[in-house]
Amino acid sequence: MTTISSNVGSKIVFENDKVIVWDFELQPGEETPIHRHEKSYMWYAIQGGPLDCEDDRGNDLGVFEVPTGSIFDIKCENGELEVMSEIAQGVKFPVTHKAKNIGDVTYREILIEFK
Repeated sequence: MTTISSNVGSKIVFENDKVIVWDFELQPGEETPIHRHEKSYMWYAIQGGPLDCEDDRGNDLGVFEVPTGSIFDIKCENGELEVMSEIAQGVKFPVTHKAKNIGDVTYREILIEFK
């Protein structure tokens, strides 16, 4: 059985009663563990790149291109994540998934979960 993590970033850098702020980094070729998003969130891509995504059953979800400097607004509802921002608006992902950095530079973002 696969363990599903609730960590949606590399480390928490701030938390209060409204938000959790995560620093998130993936080296080239590195992938996240299978994890589940339970809150709506947004992220700012400090260093973007291509992320190859899979659901918790190993099904290919495709490559998600994240431009450096972009901001994504994600709604979490009914077991699904939906991109609300202009970049990739309407794209949907399952709340449980993993991502692999298939680029040749370190991917880095700041992710903010809304409580």
